[in-house]
Amino acid sequence: MKSDSFYATTSPDLDELCINTIRFLAVDAIQKANSGHPRNESQRPSLVVIRTHIGYGSPDKQDSFEAHGSPLGPEEVRLSKERLDWPVEPSFLIPEQALEHFREALVRGSAAETSWDALLGSYAQEYPELAEEFRQVMEGDLPSGWDRAIPNFPADKKGIATRVATGKALNAVAAQLPLVFGGSADLDPSTYTALKGMGDFESAAFLPTDRQGAVGGEWGPGGTNIHFGVREHAMGAILNGLAAHGGVIPFGATFLTFSDYLRPTLRLAALSGLHVIHIFTHDSIGLGEDGPTHQPVEHLASLRAIPRLVVMRPGDANEACVALRMALAMKGRPVALVLSRQAVPTLDRTIYASAEGVARGGYVLAEAQAGPLELILIATGSELSLALEARLALAKDGVRARVVSLPSWEIFDEQPQDYQDAVLPPGVTARLSIEAGSPQGWHRYVGSGGGVLAVEDFGASAPGEVVLREYGFTVERVCSLALALLGRAGKGE
Repeated sequence: MKSDSFYATTSPDLDELCINTIRFLAVDAIQKANSGHPRNESQRPSLVVIRTHIGYGSPDKQDSFEAHGSPLGPEEVRLSKERLDWPVEPSFLIPEQALEHFREALVRGSAAETSWDALLGSYAQEYPELAEEFRQVMEGDLPSGWDRAIPNFPADKKGIATRVATGKALNAVAAQLPLVFGGSADLDPSTYTALKGMGDFESAAFLPTDRQGAVGGEWGPGGTNIHFGVREHAMGAILNGLAAHGGVIPFGATFLTFSDYLRPTLRLAALSGLHVIHIFTHDSIGLGEDGPTHQPVEHLASLRAIPRLVVMRPGDANEACVALRMALAMKGRPVALVLSRQAVPTLDRTIYASAEGVARGGYVLAEAQAGPLELILIATGSELSLALEARLALAKDGVRARVVSLPSWEIFDEQPQDYQDAVLPPGVTARLSIEAGSPQGWHRYVGSGGGVLAVEDFGASAPGEVVLREYGFTVERVCSLALALLGRAGKGE
């Protein structure tokens, strides 16, 4: 491009010129792709290949890796300018016409902002309550009493899966909190994240009514369930966009093992401080016959390694409800809720500590029986009930063991040191962590004198309870490891 021709074409109509050029090239490419066939070809795909040059114009570095990874350098910049017939001086040139064109955005933006502020001000005068509601929604403030409908589950030895409990709580909240908006990149019946009776996004069968009761109109298509399709990465990108815009609390769901597919967008949410909720179900080898392709092992550790991401793996239905409430109320960071496929006992909170302890990341669930504390069992998720069973079995061997529920490392690590020390006393070095996932990271809590019961290989295809048993997640195995830490043997051994 000649420099004088650039000046001739740089004008307030530059945007339109660029758009028309792109439109012409696209139409021309499509016509050529369909050459010899009807324009409405619908049976076969057309592939449009756009060939580009990296470092275009550089005489020595165009189409080379050097134009991608390193600056051209002063001499190559000079040669490139000469080749493109662009002024060599000044070293950084912004043509005056281009500068004027882009500075018009300041005027347009200021006018748009003034117009918006005036519109919002007049709306607030006429509809003060609705204006306040709008402000709360856009700033992410939750209305008073928004969480009253979250259920409290009664004690139940059989219990329910934490994915089921979270689904019930999510539906209860969504009915009161229109901000909740999302869906699943896997089967809704598997993740339990379908919002019942709330319609599908952009479904013609579910149109919202305006405030006079008329259907549709300016409000457009409604529904709060998004069917993302089997594409976790795209789901993550959509959720990030929704969170960045504001006005909604977006959530997305899939199996934990498929968190790998959305890692770039999940990491970007953490980097950007976006309030996105990821619901990961089927959280361990306990999911069963789907086998090692669906059984997560390293995934908890990898999620915990992402800075600013809050990972929560609740141990029963009521812990799951507290975790969801925290996730919805949390600002400025993404949250991963890690939930079980299989049913886990709903703990009797008249015997054990309140599930509200989840709000501090970790808490003493069951205290040791009378006498000095000897051993701490630390567990998350579906292994929490196993720790409680082992505590009772160890008591028969005279072991005074405490059970600590540690659903969120990130939240626990943010607590004051005196609280952390109260839950995990530094003087008690006999500690055993129990989690059906990679052992990576657990030694920060069990210390050099502790032990880790974890999964150090891929899973296997079998019923969930069989897989867990074969991998050592039994009361007997927990007791054996615990007694070994104490340098003791169980009765009869």
